[in-house]
Amino acid sequence: MSIAWRLALRDLRRGGRGLLLLVLCLFLGTAALAGIGSLSASLIAALDAQGRQMLGGDVELVVSQRRATVEEMAAFAAEGRVSETVGMRAMADAGRGPVLVDLRGVDGAWPMVGAFRLAPGAIADRPRGNEIAIAPALADRLGVKVGDTLRLGVARLKVIGLIAAEPDRLGAGFTLGPPVLVDMAGLDATRLVQPGSLYESHYRIVLPRVETTKAISDRLAKRFGRDGFAVKSSDRAAGGLRRGIAQLGQFLLLVGLAALAIAGVGVGSGVAAYLAGKTRIIATLKVLGARTGTIAAIFLTQLGVVAAVGITGGLALGALVPAIVVAVAGDALPVPPRLALYPLPLATAAALGLLVALLFALPALARARHVPAATLLRDALAPGGLPSWRVIGVMLALVAALVALAVLTASDMSLALGFVGAVGALILLLWLIGLLVRRGVARLPRARTPLLRLALANLHRPGAETDRLVVALGLGFALFVALAVIDTSLSAELAGAAPAKAPRFFAIDLQPDDAAPFRAAVAAAAPGARIEAVPSLRGAITAVKGVRVADMKTLPDAAWVLRGDRTITWSTGVPPRNDVIAGRWWPADYRGPPLVSLEDRAAAALGLKIGDTITVTVLGVDVPARIAALRKIDWGALGLNFAIVFSPGYIEEAPHSLLASVYSTPSRDGAVARDVATALPSVTMIRVGDLLGQIGVALGQIALAIRAAAAVTVAAGIAVLVGAVAASSRARRYDAVILKLLGGSARQVLTAQALEYALLSLIVVVVALAVGAIGGWFVVVKVFELPWAPDWIVVAATLAAGVLVTLGVGVTGSLPALRAKPADALREL
Repeated sequence: MSIAWRLALRDLRRGGRGLLLLVLCLFLGTAALAGIGSLSASLIAALDAQGRQMLGGDVELVVSQRRATVEEMAAFAAEGRVSETVGMRAMADAGRGPVLVDLRGVDGAWPMVGAFRLAPGAIADRPRGNEIAIAPALADRLGVKVGDTLRLGVARLKVIGLIAAEPDRLGAGFTLGPPVLVDMAGLDATRLVQPGSLYESHYRIVLPRVETTKAISDRLAKRFGRDGFAVKSSDRAAGGLRRGIAQLGQFLLLVGLAALAIAGVGVGSGVAAYLAGKTRIIATLKVLGARTGTIAAIFLTQLGVVAAVGITGGLALGALVPAIVVAVAGDALPVPPRLALYPLPLATAAALGLLVALLFALPALARARHVPAATLLRDALAPGGLPSWRVIGVMLALVAALVALAVLTASDMSLALGFVGAVGALILLLWLIGLLVRRGVARLPRARTPLLRLALANLHRPGAETDRLVVALGLGFALFVALAVIDTSLSAELAGAAPAKAPRFFAIDLQPDDAAPFRAAVAAAAPGARIEAVPSLRGAITAVKGVRVADMKTLPDAAWVLRGDRTITWSTGVPPRNDVIAGRWWPADYRGPPLVSLEDRAAAALGLKIGDTITVTVLGVDVPARIAALRKIDWGALGLNFAIVFSPGYIEEAPHSLLASVYSTPSRDGAVARDVATALPSVTMIRVGDLLGQIGVALGQIALAIRAAAAVTVAAGIAVLVGAVAASSRARRYDAVILKLLGGSARQVLTAQALEYALLSLIVVVVALAVGAIGGWFVVVKVFELPWAPDWIVVAATLAAGVLVTLGVGVTGSLPALRAKPADALREL
């Protein structure tokens, strides 16, 4: 064992308490990163493990508004066992008012993967003919029990049991109503499937050899993609949920990186304070002939051991986060995490923690290593200038390694690179502000008030922690503001009901011939109600500028319009809540080659401009169209809006239905739903409040995750403040002793300390408010695509709380200096 190692361990056993702050900061930062990474990995692993069950097979083909032909079914059956299901929304009624449900008709081969179960008390194992299985929530809402009947479309179906397990339910995606299940004969009896009705046909294939899944999936996509089929393999089941988990995990990881950066400032302060307390030991070692390299090795060993303890503790807690989340809020998760040890996020968190510890500790170590022994014997680290070029080179290498690791392990590299760059620029800006504050305060005229003069002097005297405090407080306050802005914007979206200008209902599966009876039923239930009705059908963009979507290697993340079918329409004029921002709208009597108008953001994601062409496949027919106009859409109004709008003419020949929105008073909701269901049983009424409720649940989960991240950030910020106070404790101790000898009271000493931290906080608050607001705006508007609606009172309260915590920690950290005995302190001068 080397002498440096022996001396390092011996000194740690006797006086290692000074490094507790280093342990705490690294523990918090590493635990945040490891926990977020482990939870994301466990959710993704659960999706991967349940891929076949969620999909219902190895390969799935989905087509809208039609069922597969005999020839297509034969081609599917040639690959393996096939099951067909048909899904749509419908209205179920047991005499107490209609309720929106998610209806699925299944064939006899379903389910091919997993098991379907009904709750105890069922009178059959699965529905057949005029029978139906319903979700327990629907039974409670309708007030029905096993053996009762309910109406679905034009059929009356007998409830044979309550659904206990539906193996492929998670893969079904976003639903507005509770699930109900019938067989194909029962679906036909409802007469809900009509030309133009909005429904999807799913064909699941179980292959003889699972390892051929990708090859067969690609072959089927190439063969049937032109006919309107979307093809998905089991390894891409629940793609939307997977993207959502990855995006939220990426955002939280970035917050964790920011918390780790804040903790790194605390590491620097803690190391500086620790080395300031070791001046006698360093001086003694130098007098005894120890080389500077040996001294550096001693303290590097100590820091390495202590950092390992903090990082290991953080990794242990992070690895347990999935289990903790399951125990505390398992029901709120979209899928139960797969509990296991995930090495990659743990290794990434450990490496990031170690790099941050080295980066922020290196300047203090370099100063201690190069200060002459004569200075160290005076028991204070002399203020050094800039680090040597060698130290700067090592620090730059550590920064490069940090950036590379953070970016290469991110799911969105461009976002991660931008975030890391923004944090780095913010740290540099705050450091420069700290230097300017020191120099500017030093040149100010002497204040007449003694306490204010002392507070200002503390900001620029030798050894002052002003620049480090500005960086720590600025990072912490900016992150607090950003999280407050994001949280309050989410809360506003959660708490805000549908806007006054939003409709009360959407009506789907409304046949063109039913338009007049529908208007009559609504008018009878809600006199004066306003109705907007537009033609609608389903279509998918299958080619962009002549390039088939199926042939594209990757799809841009923002190109949501290419993923699956979309509801499209045609219009003679610019639709309400739409503004043309590029190109020109076609004449009302236009009957030429198909033209199309796209939403501006969708066009930007695909790199499309006026004059470019897209191909939309409708019911297996390719419809090429030239882009004539781009529109900005007011999605927040919750009216009928379409990303894709065709010119009238050719597209009108396709079988279609109508979509309608009903604008009425809330008190007439029950009457409208009841009267429409009586007059037109096949029409589905979607209450806007139910839609907002589903969105609210998702936003609530995001808000909860953000608040948890904010808690870690607050803890890291407090630790940094403690470190900054500890780093200047010796100087403050001398100040307190001298002031007490000159007749100063404890209250005056504490007031001076409070003034110092208050001045720093006020300086930093302005920068933090601007930077945090910009960062929060970017996340809310660009990442979450939500309205920008921060509660500035809450943001101001958050900043005020941060300032108060800063004052509290600063004043509390000065209390030990007041208890110092003058004789002991003067002997050390």
